[in-house]
Amino acid sequence: MITTLLGKKLGMTQVYDAQNVLVPVTVVEAGPCPVIQVKTVATDGYNAVQLGFGSQKAKNASKAEANHAKKAGVEVTPRVLNEVRLTEAPTVKAGDVITVTAFTEGQVIDVLGVSKGKGFQGVVKRFRVGGGPASHGSMFHRRIGSIGMRQTPGRSWKNQRMPGHMGSDVRTVQNLRVVKIIAEKNLLLVKGAIPGANGDDVIIRAGKKAPKA
Repeated sequence: MITTLLGKKLGMTQVYDAQNVLVPVTVVEAGPCPVIQVKTVATDGYNAVQLGFGSQKAKNASKAEANHAKKAGVEVTPRVLNEVRLTEAPTVKAGDVITVTAFTEGQVIDVLGVSKGKGFQGVVKRFRVGGGPASHGSMFHRRIGSIGMRQTPGRSWKNQRMPGHMGSDVRTVQNLRVVKIIAEKNLLLVKGAIPGANGDDVIIRAGKKAPKA
């Protein structure tokens, strides 16, 4: 059974759980995801399925994309494609649709998303470096300070924390819990926050390191 879906982060809200406790949740539009391609050890050397999500206008889809979807019996070209590796031969076939019912309420999941891009940032924001005195006259407020050690070794160490690009990285948040499933609207309500801005694409999968009950 495939326990991975493609989706879109819609935003955050709060709901009451079964114990009447107010829980902060992220609303995710999960699926429906048509199976675009099935790969097996016999044909491709490994087991996997290629899932699609969303749709794009016919004028925006290339002929290769449109024909690839049409071959699977999917009339609308998906906007997003992603391959899911499997340990066993897939039981689904091209054209099948995976919906939010692949998950259950209370299940532990992992969510993969791209964090918000923050551009070029200094070390105070990027790595929470303390910086220098904040008062007047020091001329050393938010700078990095010394990064080397004189003649020996005569260079900066690898992985030295320095200013640079921040954000726009793939991040995985593990062991989030599904609070509620609204199947008719393809919605998952997940306890806690997930990476990315509202409207960003995410991958939802069953938790790989779920705590034992």
